[in-house]
Amino acid sequence: MSDGVTAFFKEYLQLNFSGNSVELWLLAISIIVITFLVLKLIVGLLGRRLGTITKRTGTLIDDGIVHMIKKTKWWFLIVVSLFAGSSFVALPDRFSAFIHSALVIALLLQLGIWANTALRFTLEHYRQQKMQEDAASVTALNAIGLFASALLWLAILLLALDNLGFNVTALIAGLGVGGIAVALAVQNVLGDLFASLSILIDKPFVVGDFIIVDDYLGSVEYVGLKTTRVRSLSGEQLVFSNSDLLKSRLRNYGRMYERRVAFSIGVTYQTSRENLKQIPGIIQAAIEAQDRTRFDRSHFANYGDFSLNYETVYYVMDPDYNLYMDIQQAINLFIHEQFEQAGIEFAYPTQTLLVKRENPVSAIS
Repeated sequence: MSDGVTAFFKEYLQLNFSGNSVELWLLAISIIVITFLVLKLIVGLLGRRLGTITKRTGTLIDDGIVHMIKKTKWWFLIVVSLFAGSSFVALPDRFSAFIHSALVIALLLQLGIWANTALRFTLEHYRQQKMQEDAASVTALNAIGLFASALLWLAILLLALDNLGFNVTALIAGLGVGGIAVALAVQNVLGDLFASLSILIDKPFVVGDFIIVDDYLGSVEYVGLKTTRVRSLSGEQLVFSNSDLLKSRLRNYGRMYERRVAFSIGVTYQTSRENLKQIPGIIQAAIEAQDRTRFDRSHFANYGDFSLNYETVYYVMDPDYNLYMDIQQAINLFIHEQFEQAGIEFAYPTQTLLVKRENPVSAIS
């Protein structure tokens, strides 16, 4: 009985389907299943093993490799397994060409996914590393990532179409003509995109800088692909297009390393000459009594309409505005105290009243 069954199976395995015996079809299916399981196991083991190793190292490369391995797609493993199994059977030319094309396209797509993962991982690492050092570079990384990803997938698409037999040269020429038309239609958007890259490269300001654009002022909150957003002192958000912003006259107080301060005070005309000579020294002492200041000059500058005017210049060795105001307040109080002790009076606007008297003799007569 067993011999009969064995003979039956041997005879059955030799049956021919589509040019191949049942035995070859079973072998091909087995190869497909085994290949898929082995590849799946290898990917899983590599991901876990390298993931354990990366926790003990501080290098960037092994972390990137782990991220790429985790992005290996199941459909890519199936296509590779089908290709491996198909090599054990004889298939019609069109099916062989189809499987070959499917393998190439799947490989191109998987390479694109790996490359895009590596690109995004690198940009994210750079973003975290430079967040405190160079905020301008960080804000424009989205633009770089977008352009790089677009170029990558465009290259993948052209290679896939070329593998499928399309005339890529004519397609590229058509894309060039279409690109010109699209560029003309969205030139304002493209202008803002290139302005965003200009902000990245030239760095006229970074996130956190206090800037003044024409009559608008505030702190930079965000630099995007098209717009830059500024938080004004009164609380509202100001939105500028990047191209318009770069065309404007911009003052960046975030690049101020020290603050130059010039102020004037006036005393009355009744002030004695000796007190007039003492005033520059009093003002200098007031400034030098403050920390983080550098005195420059103080002079009796001119005769005003109702005061004798002194002009003073000094530097605050810090760009912080609140610190400057605290220092200026302390200087003003010091000067006021010294003037009060010396009997020097501050000038204030006055009016002269002219009284015209009539001749009393003429009035009586």
